[in-house]
Amino acid sequence: MEFSLAVISVLVLVLDSCCSQNYVLTDGDKLGRVFDGIGGLSGGGATSRLLVNYAEPYRSQILDYLFKPNFGASLHILKVEIGGDAQTTDGTEPSYMHYDNDENYFRGYEWWLMKEAKKRNPNITLIGLPWAFPGWVGRGSNWPYDYPDITAAYVVKWILGAKQYHDLDIQYVGIWNERRYNAKYIKLLRYTLDKSGLEGVRIVASDNLWEPIVAALLLDPELSSAVDVIGAHYPGTITVTEALKTQKKLWSSEDYSSFNNEVGGGCWARILNQNYVNGLMTATISWNLVASYYEDLPFGRDGLMTAEEPWSGNYVVESPIWITAHTTQFTQPGWTYLQTVGHLEHGGSYVALTDGKGNLTVVIETMTHDHSVCVRPPLPHFNVTSQNATFQLKGSLTSIEELQVWRSQFNFKTKKPYFFEKLAPLKVLNGSFTLSLAEDEVYTLTTIITGHKGSYPEPPPSAPFPKVYKDNFDVLNPPFSEAPDFADQTGVFEYYVNLTDPGPHLFTLRQVVTQRPITWVADADQTISVIGDHQWQDLTVSCDIFMENIKTGGVFVAARVDKGGESVRSAKGVFFWVFADGTYRVTNDLAGQTVLAEGLSGTQAFGWYTLTLTVQGQYASGLLNGYPLWKNAVVLTPKHGWAAIGTHSFELAQFDNFSVTAE
Repeated sequence: MEFSLAVISVLVLVLDSCCSQNYVLTDGDKLGRVFDGIGGLSGGGATSRLLVNYAEPYRSQILDYLFKPNFGASLHILKVEIGGDAQTTDGTEPSYMHYDNDENYFRGYEWWLMKEAKKRNPNITLIGLPWAFPGWVGRGSNWPYDYPDITAAYVVKWILGAKQYHDLDIQYVGIWNERRYNAKYIKLLRYTLDKSGLEGVRIVASDNLWEPIVAALLLDPELSSAVDVIGAHYPGTITVTEALKTQKKLWSSEDYSSFNNEVGGGCWARILNQNYVNGLMTATISWNLVASYYEDLPFGRDGLMTAEEPWSGNYVVESPIWITAHTTQFTQPGWTYLQTVGHLEHGGSYVALTDGKGNLTVVIETMTHDHSVCVRPPLPHFNVTSQNATFQLKGSLTSIEELQVWRSQFNFKTKKPYFFEKLAPLKVLNGSFTLSLAEDEVYTLTTIITGHKGSYPEPPPSAPFPKVYKDNFDVLNPPFSEAPDFADQTGVFEYYVNLTDPGPHLFTLRQVVTQRPITWVADADQTISVIGDHQWQDLTVSCDIFMENIKTGGVFVAARVDKGGESVRSAKGVFFWVFADGTYRVTNDLAGQTVLAEGLSGTQAFGWYTLTLTVQGQYASGLLNGYPLWKNAVVLTPKHGWAAIGTHSFELAQFDNFSVTAE
């Protein structure tokens, strides 16, 4: 069935060129810029959180769709967050150094993800970028560059640890998404890298906007020598003249960030071509790699594919995977763009790349405005209509006699899309070929014959989070530092071996961040980790808790938590708190401003207590060690949300025997 559309495709592809617009493709006098690849971004923050909890074979299948060459997206680049213990959009990722006397290169899941990517594609480019930093880096200030030597050493140690403990070579490191420019830090980072034997690690700056970094590079030769790539976020396919004057590589180092339905796929198709056509950007990196976080967090389903149900095993290979394949399966970093790229006469764009050894890949997109809108920036109006296009091969390309053809049709009217279909090969006659291009299509024409649309049997059907869930955290050698399905939103909750109490609470979950981290997002003043189904209404949450701060300590269990991610500070729900000063409080918000009930609990630090919270309709009640402590608190809003655990401040506290029962 591989060529089931062969007859149709011949009629569609090979037309009389009398009514066509002509375009020349040549590798003659001069080529364009060197292609650096297409990638995905894990982090910024915690966007791959649920992926690690998938059972096999589904987890490996997802990874294959992302990284395996000639199978799915076949990504060239993986960019990961250097965890900083802070909220950075959809959750927190743990730092390898919670404290200045602490180093652990096995926390989190980004090490694992990089190794899995490298296992599938040994040539994949690895990039690290810190979106946040543990608080100690700032020495009391909420800014990481007041002590640039400390920050540079922190980043370089992470790169060295990647190699020493995981045999991972980090090829690029980004500069934190800075609102205030800091040339001194960039120069010091370059010096520290070189002094540490990492001369080959390149710096991407400033992983934000074209300015002010571009102007600074033109004025400061020392800074210019330190920076290898100018990385822009969400550039709208446009660069600035001054960036071109630097003669640096230009990347869209974070882009897409759109809901991964067909319009999101159209957005991705348009910018993958037009980032080069309009902006001469030679790499584009999707935020995010895979939507593997609770969908009701900010920017739900903004990944190249969706894997947000480890409890069911369900995942969805979305259209952006196959749109990516149109480029990645038929090019490699090191290929070169032809000078002859551009816009089509009646809308859309085309790019062409060569490996310099006789191979050619042409990617064409005809995405219409309304079917290719990205979440940002605003997209000016433009028109696309059906058209015929004739491409004339010049230079050494005239020797090409046949091209492989791959096509995606979005078919918004019929709502029956076809993605990454292989059509019959196209004969090149007298050095030219003609296409009939409809609206909202993507074509790849290539001499590369290894393209393949990989597939696996359908994964299990989608299912809601289990209504009955328990975790006693009794894991001797956990594969990851986080407990399954908990999504930390402020603070970091890690597996812990409680050697001071080797009884029934030997293995626990511990909140370990003791100082407000440095981050661009407004972390809550309290720590919190959410779990479950955001649609839960009536439920009972129970957990054993252990406070480690005398007098000032406090912990909670919660239900109906309505917000997380970068909105976590304003989260509402039902929060049942106990404190080390012997009191309790029930609040309608994480900040503790709306009090529903309060009184004496007799709780103190360094003792285990069991908190049980039940929310039924408009009423809530709480038990302490199985005995009623308060009841019939009136809860009008929110109507539904996650379960959660957390602490009153950035403080040490332990949790054990967590359970939730939802109706």
